Amino acid sequence: MDDTLLLLTVAAAALVVGLVAGWAGQTAAARRKLAREQSFFGLPGGSECVLVTHRDSSSPHWSIPRHDALALLGLAAVIENCGAHPEVAPHDTGLQGFGARTEFCVGDPTAHRRLAAHVASLLPGVAVHPGDESGAGRGTFTIGGTAYRVEPGVVEYVLLARLTAGEGGRPVFLAAGQRPVTHRAAVRHLVRNRARLARRHGADGQFCLLLKVVNSQAYGPDVVELVADVTKAATAPAEPKGHRAAV
Repeated sequence: MDDTLLLLTVAAAALVVGLVAGWAGQTAAARRKLAREQSFFGLPGGSECVLVTHRDSSSPHWSIPRHDALALLGLAAVIENCGAHPEVAPHDTGLQGFGARTEFCVGDPTAHRRLAAHVASLLPGVAVHPGDESGAGRGTFTIGGTAYRVEPGVVEYVLLARLTAGEGGRPVFLAAGQRPVTHRAAVRHLVRNRARLARRHGADGQFCLLLKVVNSQAYGPDVVELVADVTKAATAPAEPKGHRAAV
């Protein structure tokens, strides 16, 4: 074997080794990423989860409102990637307690029974105003003494939370908004920022974020601002009296 052939053989062998090492490294990195995602969402391969949503009151049949349906579609890719099996359930049917399987609860807490129950028990520091007889003030959030009022199509708020409780330790994710477009915006924020949220709060951590959807009449769910991490205030007992209006 002359020197040229030897060099070509060595180069080819090095290339093969490099390709195999690169493929192995990428595969290992992909597996670690998937494991982190499964841990954050509480969705190990083969597990079950439930997505709880409104019924569409304008339809005579069991159907899901448009924005909520699009929000659930946003979660579907994550659930499929984790290798989990979803069930969709209406908010007003009897469901087991939480913790046994991951739950995604999406909707308006003034009308969504399951979501209202979760807010009351898991986020006692959050008050959701049901509105007066004329409907004024409906959906206003009061957190830590500050009121966050909806201005339809201009400024709307939504709570995005990851909470754990009950037996089993699986998380419940809440997207509790003042209008349907905000539910979709919160789920989109969760899906797009899942890696950053997991790094910031830990794979098993709890959080409650207050998000603001800006000018939805023009931009839909696309323009979202983080108002504050309200985890401490939202999980603390509610203040009995008095609040100041949000700016």
